[in-house]
Amino acid sequence: MAARKPISLLKGSGGMGQTWPAEPTRFSEEHIDPFLLWCVQQGSSDITWQTDRPVYNELHGKLYPGTFRPMDAADMAIVLAKIYGPEAQARLAGGDDLDVSYEIRPDRYTRHRFRVNITAILSKGRDAAQVTMRVLPSEPPKMSDLNIEQEIIDNWAQRQGLVVITGPTGSGKTTLLASGCRMMLEKKHGCGKMLTYEAPIEFTYDAIHSPHSVVAQTEIPRHLPSFSAGVRNALRRKPNIILVGEARDKETISAAIEAGQTGHGVYTTTHTTGVAATIRRMISTFDGEERAERAYALMETLRMIVTQALVPKVGGGRVGVREWMVFNDIVREKLLDMDYNQWTVEIQRMIPNYGQTLKASATKQFEAGIIERRWYLTLTQASGST
Repeated sequence: MAARKPISLLKGSGGMGQTWPAEPTRFSEEHIDPFLLWCVQQGSSDITWQTDRPVYNELHGKLYPGTFRPMDAADMAIVLAKIYGPEAQARLAGGDDLDVSYEIRPDRYTRHRFRVNITAILSKGRDAAQVTMRVLPSEPPKMSDLNIEQEIIDNWAQRQGLVVITGPTGSGKTTLLASGCRMMLEKKHGCGKMLTYEAPIEFTYDAIHSPHSVVAQTEIPRHLPSFSAGVRNALRRKPNIILVGEARDKETISAAIEAGQTGHGVYTTTHTTGVAATIRRMISTFDGEERAERAYALMETLRMIVTQALVPKVGGGRVGVREWMVFNDIVREKLLDMDYNQWTVEIQRMIPNYGQTLKASATKQFEAGIIERRWYLTLTQASGST
């Protein structure tokens, strides 16, 4: 049957918001990749498939239907099998949500990558699914593209020790981490051997020219069962740089501390907001009898914490607002001489001298006319920083 004629959903937009011109009456596996390529060409940042709804493209922060027809259960079964595999529906029924990466290679020189989350939902009284696909750039951005503060750039490439990037879900932690990896790879003498452990792999470094570096990326749990297993694996491979996608449990945090103490540069993320809160959260993962020892080991290893939030800009787009602190020899020595229970208050005092508070960052963006007053007030009231 002939493809449905596209329907314009936004007049005068130059094609933005049109439905797919080649939309079939029923999706099959061979339709998935061409449709996703069309979404990318439209400039979509996110693609959402959901049972009983059309497929939606997010264009400049607004949702537009990319298909005229809603996806029924049969369509969604095809999508799940194509993107994840035949066991997708069984895993959803078992209470799992699924995080994977997906890649399309239309030719030998081009690749399009997506970060995918698949979650079970209820639709019209029946079990159903939503698939969210984030379109990833073909290569990591440069730090200059993200307007990263020069002090963060200057303190990024640590010979050894731990750098932690923090923030809520969707705050750009992975993008910031990838841009830092790119910067290290593009240094004149490279960065040696870099091992990454990610869930899933979002950015790849194939296009980065770095003759004195080698990057190996491992996906959790596809290649190894956990981040902590990844760090243990890394220590047997003589790396210079270890990237751990997320340090969310005591096993991973302990392994990252050990790697930092044994001469490696370790980079990781946590779902916290604020420098002091990050340290408090990482310490709290340990049991009471080992907490003090692990706290001091963490402090000996820390080199920098950066916490980031993405805020809508005036006129469209988003901008990063960041709190950060460098843990140099002076800072570490002072904190190691104190009881770790006093660190939170002391770090709040030290941030303006050795970094920047979230409030100060938000104030700069607001006074420059980049963010609206409501976002400025939200950030400054939530941070509690001075």
